[in-house]
Amino acid sequence: MKLKITYLFLCAIVVSACSHDRPVYVESVGQNKSISLAKKDIPVSFFPDPIRIVSIGDSLTQGVGDSTEAGGYLPYLRNRLEKEPQITTANFINHGIRGNRTDQLLKRLDSEKLRQDIIRADCVIITIGGNDIMKVVRENFSNLTMGQFEQAKTGYEERLEKIMSRVRSYNSSTQIYLVGLYNPFSKWLTAFKELDLIMDEWNESSREIVSRYGDAYFIEIGDIFKQSKEDLLFTEDYFHPNDRGYELIAARIYKNMEENKFTEDTLEASAKGDEE
Repeated sequence: MKLKITYLFLCAIVVSACSHDRPVYVESVGQNKSISLAKKDIPVSFFPDPIRIVSIGDSLTQGVGDSTEAGGYLPYLRNRLEKEPQITTANFINHGIRGNRTDQLLKRLDSEKLRQDIIRADCVIITIGGNDIMKVVRENFSNLTMGQFEQAKTGYEERLEKIMSRVRSYNSSTQIYLVGLYNPFSKWLTAFKELDLIMDEWNESSREIVSRYGDAYFIEIGDIFKQSKEDLLFTEDYFHPNDRGYELIAARIYKNMEENKFTEDTLEASAKGDEE
């Protein structure tokens, strides 16, 4: 008898949640009482919604170096998010393209498909900038100077500002996370030690640009690769992260999301949308 009452009670909740706040009356078995429930009486967390995350950028978003070819850091981040009691599903849309620089990503943001995905996103994660630096290295390999990187940084800053502005114009409420740069050569090639300083300077510029936008956050990952005693690079190129590298990147992104109350803010926004 108790089991049957519990079943009817849960049915009443489900029906009530779909009835636009109209009360539902259910007669309890063996009792002459009715139960009145309305959607406004039920906590938002009782019926958690899927969250929508759009990832845009370069090979780190595409997931180059991931042995499973599942999207680099994305499956690790999805696994962490879906362990949250408020989240049923984390839906990721991957717009990463290997080799993309800021100028190429900026052009891709004109795509209607990408624009629509950002409009519907609860969160946008960006990886970009590494190929801007590598372009300087490739074009001036035999005669690299710090001035060349400084000049390239000016253009990078202008384009990153436009990327941030474009994303925010598409969606005024989505959280934006820009993943920072790391030096893949710091542990292997002493001739590239100056690249640590260059990465730091570019990361600092990125951090400052991101700080101009509300609900936008810079995620530092350079220290993960510089300080780790583990092998975190893909052995076929020693440039992209391997599975463990992506796992640690995902952990850092998740930590930032927790600190910035991503799941809480997303659920609150969803609840307000339902009420409207």
